[in-house]
This record gives sequence, structure tokens and C-alpha cells, in this order.
Amino acid sequence: MEESRILAINPGSTSTKIAVYQGSKSIFLKNIKHSAEDLKPFKKIADQFHFRKEIIIKELQDADICISAITAIVGRGGLVKPIESGVYEVNDQLIADLHESKLGEHASNLGGLIAHDMIKSIQGARAFIADPVVVDEMEDVARITGHPKFVRHSIFHALNQKATARKHAKAVDKPYEELNLIVTHLGGGISVGAHRKGRIIDVNNALDGDGPFSPERTGTLPCGQVAALCFSGEYTHEQVKKMIKGEGGFVAYLGTNDAYEVEQRVKAGDKEAIKIHNAIGYQLGREIGSLSAVLKGEVDAIILTGGMAYDQILVDYIKQMVSFIAPVFVYPGEDEMEALAMNGYMVLKGETNPKIYK
Repeated sequence: MEESRILAINPGSTSTKIAVYQGSKSIFLKNIKHSAEDLKPFKKIADQFHFRKEIIIKELQDADICISAITAIVGRGGLVKPIESGVYEVNDQLIADLHESKLGEHASNLGGLIAHDMIKSIQGARAFIADPVVVDEMEDVARITGHPKFVRHSIFHALNQKATARKHAKAVDKPYEELNLIVTHLGGGISVGAHRKGRIIDVNNALDGDGPFSPERTGTLPCGQVAALCFSGEYTHEQVKKMIKGEGGFVAYLGTNDAYEVEQRVKAGDKEAIKIHNAIGYQLGREIGSLSAVLKGEVDAIILTGGMAYDQILVDYIKQMVSFIAPVFVYPGEDEMEALAMNGYMVLKGETNPKIYK
């Protein structure tokens, strides 16, 4: 099984990351950048399909990667129907939903499409997606807001949260399905999830919903003030949406979405940066504390991951707030390519069965 070759594909808005694994070992990694001029001819993201696929094939050929030797291709899952976590073999229904983009356009929609098309010319190869951002294992009680016109949705960093949770379970030599964990992904978006025995039963909408603010997103806002702002006549719908996602958080307060820059400003004694930096730590601690109640206090570990987990000042602030709940473990950074490949590898080894997308 160590000879199995797995291609991971992770399309982003301005890049396509690809990686080839031989068994559990990485043998090739490439981040292909796409300029605005490259993407300008395409009206919809789905229209970029052939452009990105051909670039992937060329990069593999240039690296002398034998495409016919690939056993499985795992694409980043897109904005499909809400599904439980796991690995899904690409089928006609999944392809239709990714093509039509009924649930929203996102570059990650291309992952499954490209994987499905490439295996047509590779004998015996299989195509999968794994843990897309729409993974939904929330309990019904967690979906209720305060008004029936509004519902909490599960949109978060499922791939990295699940991969890091499994990594921790392996480190402590316990099955992930036997642990209660609170996993916090600290990146451009921030998500905090309550993992109970292998299922994420509650998590904030990290895209444009609730929870702590992040480098460029507002998280939860006072709804009365938001309503007043929306009807003030000073802002359009598009401006408000951008304020919530893209121009919120660090961008709004400090003029940058670069968390490392903010960290350096804190170290240099910038008072405003220190105040906002403390506030993000405070909101994270508060969110983690609330999810400890969701798990009824039975928390085996609190896990911090993502790029901002390298920020020791932030990590220490969070630890001071929540270490009384459970031990805090830090797994800085994220490796989505490894996570995609390892999900495919688990299927090939028979450690997990692929699920059927309906």
C-alpha cells in the first residue's frame, strides 16, 4: 500500500495547490499562482475548470510525475449540500451540484470537478472530496437563533479541524471517536468547534456569521446596531457584506489583515494593536468557554491550530483564560494538502469507507 500514489488538489481564489503523496510520504508539492489577467476571461468560477486542469497536468508532467500511476485524486470539497464529515467518492449528484453552484460559487468547487475528470484517463483511479467547509454535524438545538427567520449554519475549517483532532488523538494514543475536544482554527477566518466523540456538534459560522472576530471578519455583531446601520442610507448591501467579511476584524481596527504584522506591532508596544490583539484573545477564550458548557464540562483537550497559533502572545492569553477547563495543546499552522492526501490514503488502506453524496 506504500506504493499507492495520491494526488491532492486544493483550488483557491488566486492559486491552485497540488501535492503528490506516495503512501503517507510527500513526493511533490506545488503552489500554482493565477494572476488577475489569467482569470479575467472566466465569467464564473466553474468556467475556470479546463484552464486549471490543464495547468495541473502540465505541472505534473514537468515534474516527471507519472499520471497513470496515480491511484486516487482527492479534491478540496466545495460549497455543496450540508453533509457529515468524511471522505466522499465523487458521483453524478456531487458533480451536478458543483457545476451548478446552487449553494454558492467558490474556487474549492473546482477540486471535485477536476478530480473526477482526471480519473477518466487513469485506469483504476478513484476521485474523492474530503471534509468540505459545509460539513454539518450540529445538533438541532444548536441551530436555533432567536427568531425563526434566522438559522445558524455550519460553515468552518472542517478539513483542518478534523485533521488536527486526529493528529492529537494519535499523539495521545486514543481513538478520535472516544475524545471530547474543543478545536480552534486561527487563520484569516476563525472557527471554534466542539468535537464530541468524533462529531462536531456545535461550531461558529466562520465565513460571515458568528463567533470571534478574525483578521478580516467581524464575527458576532450587536444586531440592533447592524440593523440601524443597514437602514441609515449610508451603506449599500454590498458594502455591509464586505464590512462583515473582508474588511472587518484587524482590517477595520488596524488597517491590515496580516496577523504577523499585528503581532510585531504588539511586540513594539503599539497600544492600539495591543488592545485589539487582547480583544481577539478574549473573544477566543470566551468562545472556548461557552463550548465547554456544550460538552457539559467533559473536555479532554483544547486544541489551537492555524497560522495564528504561531503567535505565542495570543496563545498565552488564551491559555490564561481557558487552561482551567482542560489541557491546551498547540499545533501551529495547517497542512491542507497532507490532510486531503491522508483522507484518501485512509480509504485506500481500508481504515475508513467513503460515503455516498446524495
